Amino acid sequence: MASPATQNDSDDDDLFAEAFTRYKYKNPFNEDTWEEEFDKIPMFMKTAPEEIDPEKYPELAHIQAIIHDEDRTPAEKAQSLKNEGNEYFKEKNYQKAILAYTAALKNKCDDQDLDTVLLTNRAAAHFHLGNMRSALNDSAAAKKLNPQHLKALIRGAQCCIELRNFGAAIQWCEDGLKAHPTDKKLQDLRTAADKHKRAAERDARKAKVKEKKLNNQKDALLSAIKARGIKLFQSVTPRQSGSDGEDDDEGSSTAIAELSLEGLTSHQATGAQVFLDEQDLLHWPVLFLYPEHQQSDFISAFCENNRFLDHFVVMFGEELPPWDADRKYHIQNLQLFFEDEETQTLYKVDPETSLLKVLQHKRYFVKAGTPSFIILVNGSSFWKQYLTGKKIRGL
Repeated sequence: MASPATQNDSDDDDLFAEAFTRYKYKNPFNEDTWEEEFDKIPMFMKTAPEEIDPEKYPELAHIQAIIHDEDRTPAEKAQSLKNEGNEYFKEKNYQKAILAYTAALKNKCDDQDLDTVLLTNRAAAHFHLGNMRSALNDSAAAKKLNPQHLKALIRGAQCCIELRNFGAAIQWCEDGLKAHPTDKKLQDLRTAADKHKRAAERDARKAKVKEKKLNNQKDALLSAIKARGIKLFQSVTPRQSGSDGEDDDEGSSTAIAELSLEGLTSHQATGAQVFLDEQDLLHWPVLFLYPEHQQSDFISAFCENNRFLDHFVVMFGEELPPWDADRKYHIQNLQLFFEDEETQTLYKVDPETSLLKVLQHKRYFVKAGTPSFIILVNGSSFWKQYLTGKKIRGL
């Protein structure tokens, strides 16, 4: 009986043999020329050929290159690496092409023509990888060595266009056309760069006009808010100790800084922001809160001259909200408040009052660009609970 180890070895041999029946050997020797092919392998050569053709004896050429590399001049090494880089480039292996061209340049062969070609080729590889800044740097270096090198001039112009530096692209083309006045590629690049430059200048002018218009609108908006005496909430500092009397209204420690759009952040939160219409009327985004049901309503453009009642008629007139299971949010039952969080005071608002009048109240501060109000049902159990312990005042 075979031991386990012997049995395992036998199984491995069977698998190895089976593989030969399932997989065909790749690149086998030709039956008619196997001896000739065998003799090309350096390990089995009987005699070395007098001249080594890299295409006929690639393995031997590589070995010889390694052995005699130190004997070659920097220019020969650079040329060999350039050829290697060109092969990688043809295969679209641009990363390896860059490495080969870079290694060639490090040989410092003092051959300006060869260095110009190496830099231009590396610029092309960078360009195909999208490394426009590196490609432009190599093109500029090649142009410095040879100001008339056509491929470097074309590549430099292409890089500038991709980098949207159209003025520089035009200059590259004009420099190139001085040396190559009939070159079609440079002429086409010059035309494209000029077209892009004019379009970019036109877009810049439009953007400047638009920015100026927006700034004017912002200035007009802030001026309108300031003229109405509306206060934008900026920050709250700890209150000084004082009495609970009416004097608290005048002793506020709420800081209202110079009006700025920083106090109007509602657009980011709600997609709406206060605006000034053609009749110089302000329209505010307004939030109504129903704490009893943890619900809310949002009006994106509440005209400052409109009364709260005007909106109540729409919101609670013909149909009550679906969350009002007890059907008690009828207009005549509603009470409207705004809260002064600093003094912990609720101010009762008459629905007949306009939005502007409330916003002009000395204790109303617009927070986050969105005035907000609380709606309760008068006499309900929640109404009693919510108002317990709170200071309530009228306008």
